[in-house]
Order: sequence, then structure tokens, then C-alpha cells
Amino acid sequence: MKNFSIAGLQLDLEYTNNKTQLIDKINQTVRRYPWINMVVATELAVGGASRSQEFSLDNHLKSFQDLAKEHNVWLIPGSFYHYNDQKVTNVAPVISNQGKVVSLCTKNYPFEPYERDIEGGKDSCVFEIEGVGIFGVHICYDLWFPETSRALAMKGAQIIIHPSLTDTSDRNEEKIMARATAIQQQCYYFDINAGGRQGCGQSIAVGPEGEILTELGSAEETSLLEVDLGHVDRVRSRGIKGLGQPIKSFRDNPDNFDNKRNENYLNTLGELELPKKVN
Repeated sequence: MKNFSIAGLQLDLEYTNNKTQLIDKINQTVRRYPWINMVVATELAVGGASRSQEFSLDNHLKSFQDLAKEHNVWLIPGSFYHYNDQKVTNVAPVISNQGKVVSLCTKNYPFEPYERDIEGGKDSCVFEIEGVGIFGVHICYDLWFPETSRALAMKGAQIIIHPSLTDTSDRNEEKIMARATAIQQQCYYFDINAGGRQGCGQSIAVGPEGEILTELGSAEETSLLEVDLGHVDRVRSRGIKGLGQPIKSFRDNPDNFDNKRNENYLNTLGELELPKKVN
């Protein structure tokens, strides 16, 4: 395996219509850091929360494919709303350095009850870069569900890329979960959050033993990370600090607990809806 360098773009974004800004920043980034192998943008970076088909995946994918090929970099240009089969999904394309779409990562868990009428995905997204290793992608709120990161790890993901869009007061909790995910799955975790009007920034990159490698503030900034995915294999083999080996333990005992749903209890939680004002 060889080292691989990633740039995450935490941009000061407007609520919507950010394509020109994003392309300009990608161009600037690969010129300033010519050693970069991959550029990652944030969830819904181009269109924001707008559901207009003007900002749909189909209307912008070709531009980013051409950009990846031009610069010879892998590119995850954030995510886009994707309209097909009478449903709308939230999809992040993974584009190779040859301009090929190697995967479309669909957000599994829309941010209910706030993100309405978006269909969640059913699959976990992994792809392999030859000679480097196996990458996984999940989007924003997927972080809150440990099942999504475990599914990626079980498919061999040595690093999880996490494009996010968070502008709320739970950002600190998300950074805690990013570290916990890296530790539980014994992998790199590369989180990149929007800034400006879209988000509050504070992106974070974590190593496979939970060590913070990069932590940004709230201003526009680029998160730079060089990974050695062979290090993940070593940590998974030897254990975190030579101690816990959770991936192997889960492999050997995947059903070593009672995971049956308690419908009586779950039904007591009420509907998935916005909280009501307390008088």
C-alpha cells in the first residue's frame, strides 16, 4: 500500500448556488497542493437544502467528472439531490482520477423529522483504489447510526469519508461520535463539514486509534490528511494500543447479543415528528 493524500474543503458557502465557488476552490486547491490525490466537498455543497432540480445530480455530474480528469484527482464533490423513479435521494458521487463514476453513495438516514420527503438508501458504499486500499462513504446523519460505519468496516473500509452539513448546536456531539467511530471500527475517519451560511464548520480527521489528526475552526479552511491504510491493517491486527481488537471480536461473535426488536418499548417513543412547544 502507498500513502494517499486528501483535501477536505470546508467552504464559506451561501445557502444555495455554490457551483462556481466550489469549482474555483477545487482548482485552487490542486494548484496549491499538487501532491493531493483526492478532494472532498461537503453534503449538498452546490445546492444546499434547495430541492430545485436545477441543483440535481444529473445537471452537475459531468462538470465534476471533467474536473477530476483534468486534474488527475479523485473527487467527491459533496452530495446532490437525485431525482429518479418518483423519489428523491441524497447522493454523493465518487469520481476517479480518470473522470469515471465508480460509485454513487446514497445517504441511508435522512435527517428526520427535519429533512422530509427524502428516500433513504439501503446499501453501504465502499470502493477500492488500487494499490492504496478500501474507502467507505456515508453522509451527514449516517454518522449517528453505528450500524452504517460497522457495515462499511465489515466490507473492508480502512477509511470512512463523511461529507456533512451541520449548522446546529450538536456539532460537538458529532465530533465526539467521529472519534468514537474511528475507535470502534479501527479506521481513519475523515469528516468535512460546511461553513458559511450552510454550516458551522469544525471539521475533524481522526486516526484508527482515535487520535485527532486535524481539527478545524469555523472559518473557511482546507483539511489536509495523508493516510497510510496499511496502518489500519496493523491496528486491526494488533489492537488499539496493542489492546482491544473489536473488529476481530465482532467477526467471531457477530450475534453475541439479543438484537430482537422490543416493539412494545419502541412504540412508547411516539411518532418521528418535530418536538412540540411546552407551555
